[in-house]
Amino acid sequence: MRNMKTFGFLVFLVISRFSIHPAMGASQLMAGTAKINITPSRPKYPVHDSLYARALILDADGSRIAFVTLDLGGYTNIPLVEKLKSKFNLKEVYFCPQHTHSSETAPLKWLEGQIVSVMETASENMFEAHVSGGHRYFPQLSFNRLVLRDDGRARESWVGDDHYRAVNPERIPHGPVDNAVGVIKLEDMGGKPRVLIMNYACHPDVAWNNFEISGDYVGYATKYTEEAFGNTVNCLFVQGGGGNQAPLFKDGGRTDPDDPRPSNYDLIDRMGKLLSIETVKLVKELYPNPNDVPDIKVKTDSLHFTGRYDKSLQYNVHFSVISINDRYVIATVPGEPFIKFQIDWKREMQPYAIPFFFGYTWNGGKWPIYLPDIRSAAYGGYGADHGPNLIEIGAGERIMAKLLETYYQMTGIFKQ
Repeated sequence: MRNMKTFGFLVFLVISRFSIHPAMGASQLMAGTAKINITPSRPKYPVHDSLYARALILDADGSRIAFVTLDLGGYTNIPLVEKLKSKFNLKEVYFCPQHTHSSETAPLKWLEGQIVSVMETASENMFEAHVSGGHRYFPQLSFNRLVLRDDGRARESWVGDDHYRAVNPERIPHGPVDNAVGVIKLEDMGGKPRVLIMNYACHPDVAWNNFEISGDYVGYATKYTEEAFGNTVNCLFVQGGGGNQAPLFKDGGRTDPDDPRPSNYDLIDRMGKLLSIETVKLVKELYPNPNDVPDIKVKTDSLHFTGRYDKSLQYNVHFSVISINDRYVIATVPGEPFIKFQIDWKREMQPYAIPFFFGYTWNGGKWPIYLPDIRSAAYGGYGADHGPNLIEIGAGERIMAKLLETYYQMTGIFKQ
């Protein structure tokens, strides 16, 4: 009898793990993915490692969205977004540049063609998918580059003084940081991983003033992660609230293209490898919930802002809440949001959902450059109280408040 009970329990486990198909007639979660090289053919600087665009299309009962991650410093393109939405019947298209400081953007029309091509390949290879997701915490690879000084003001880490050396060569773990990697995993009906979204917050500028083309640590992290699964998965990287986050692995940098010193790719490789190791560990611990009902909800809002100093500047900032299976909740925010917003979003969502914060993620409107929190804007430093075309104080908090309101409206938690 005891052996029969054990056998029955094992059968239950097998059924629970592998028989999580929705009932006949119910909606299905479909996914399609592809990868394409976007390295310029005639670049200004030498190519150390190639740049890629990766696409992911998700569809649940006709609710259809797409992410395009790009090994670029930034990317916005309103006509292309509208073209892709029309061509592939998409509610939203999100461009997610990973922000490597060693990129070079290819000619406009050629790059657009590559993006259309990678989307076509993804749309032609859709498969029924199960989704899972989570976070893994590990010793930090980043630090907060706005360092509080003895005079009570914050300054960027590349400015040295009697207390702290420039570029943080001692790798002092200044905070706040979010030392977790997030992963959204899509697997096929056989339980085989097919697509991963790696979500981590840190500037990809290990190579300071590189004067070579490279995906920086992100390029290495995605490469190592794909290799860990026999190159049968596509690993998309989406930056988090990395606006004030710098890598602890930092090359002091070259002064100009003729500087004979090589960039320190050992540091880039090492940071990418460490991030990949943690990502792979997390992927192997994630399993889809058998009670999930395939569903995608998305709502995009916009708010208008002026500049902090230049009141003639106008920012129409678009941002979204995406809910997958009423379990995985993504906030998308363009520009370079500071880490506080990522930490706050994750805290507000838990334990009701598994949250992800996609910074540097654009689907329309104007790219706001830096989005500092109010405290950081007060203490100062690059991107906080000086830098290119700073947005008005409090813009980030207003965006986050609207995202939170949208989430609770979307889930029906607000009393009607």
